[in-house]
Amino acid sequence: MRLNKFLSDRGVCSRREADRRIEEGRVKINGVVAELGQRVEENDAISVDGINVSEGDNKPKVYIALHKPRGIECTTHPDTPHNIVDFVGYPERIYPVGRLDKPSEGLILMTNDGELSNQVLKARHFHEKVYIATVDHPITEAFLNGMRSGVPILDTVTRPCEVKKLKSDMFEIILTQGLNRQIRRMCEYFEYKVLRLRRIRVLNIELGDLPVGEWRHLTTPEVEQLKQMLSAPPTQVD
Repeated sequence: MRLNKFLSDRGVCSRREADRRIEEGRVKINGVVAELGQRVEENDAISVDGINVSEGDNKPKVYIALHKPRGIECTTHPDTPHNIVDFVGYPERIYPVGRLDKPSEGLILMTNDGELSNQVLKARHFHEKVYIATVDHPITEAFLNGMRSGVPILDTVTRPCEVKKLKSDMFEIILTQGLNRQIRRMCEYFEYKVLRLRRIRVLNIELGDLPVGEWRHLTTPEVEQLKQMLSAPPTQVD
């Protein structure tokens, strides 16, 4: 089994985060710093940040929704100030599913279910995430149409998306991809600056009236519906 999958299955972190930790030299196999792509055997001793994670983990799966405040960093690195793991302070080892920029706020899922996390993050599934953005000057039809049609950022063009004007300076956008600082970069292309960005939905999970800085366990129906959505075949697009 590949090391990143092992760490994900153990509920340590997602495969993507596992690769980051391996690159940073934070993972060891039998006392030796691990390398990307390395495979592990059943009797190998694996540690992350000096903590043994080799032993089986039969603890129940945890799924929570957090209303992340601005200023909290979506990293599991213990040396990062204001990291999301310390902020939540959950008694079991959980990690964020994906990222939400430090200056942004809103819904982020946290879990110890590596397989579910990986399914959520797979770009080819076109999973919906909904955001509300406030910008620094009045929104025009040209801006809305440009955002909907695809914007050239980061050496690519963003996928067409749904954008709806809510107020003169506020809009809702539904994304099916997760490029770095995507909404902020898209707005910057049209010379708009995002003043506030809040995520209100991830797939079927809604932020609702969850207060800023608070979290809740997902309900059983929410988890069941989420897993059903994740088990569907990848969306086909033209």
